[in-house]
Amino acid sequence: MVAFGSYQRGRRLLMNKHDISSKRGDREPIGGSPPDDAPNLAEDQTDWAILEAMTDEEARQNALDDPDSLPLTLEQLSRLRRVPNPKAIRLAMGLSQEAFARRFEIAVGTLRDWEQGAHIPDSTAKAYLRVIEADPDAVVQALGRGSRADVSRSG
Repeated sequence: MVAFGSYQRGRRLLMNKHDISSKRGDREPIGGSPPDDAPNLAEDQTDWAILEAMTDEEARQNALDDPDSLPLTLEQLSRLRRVPNPKAIRLAMGLSQEAFARRFEIAVGTLRDWEQGAHIPDSTAKAYLRVIEADPDAVVQALGRGSRADVSRSG
């Protein structure tokens, strides 16, 4: 059986035809037979030497030739929204994680998780990060208006 791999720098994800077919619920192998000159690999192996020896252009052409993984069209790209990068926003302001978290009332652990990619900000947090990026002073001013001292005086 031939193994398929997804190569990301530092991570190697392996999947074989059995994994794919069992997840689909059928037992028939997917795709045709491997080329005659393909190395005979165990089902949990990928020939990383071949993948790592590919030029960027060869890898790009292989991706373009894959009908299951076509690149996005310009129209599709135009509809995408950029996910704000909390670390880039923070560094552009010259703040430490602790100072940024304190200033914008975000838990330090949450900010660290976002920056390290352990968690992705939800839609509300993404909107908040976009507002911070666009006008941080307005956010600080708005947060200052809603301080506990003001709330206790009005109640």
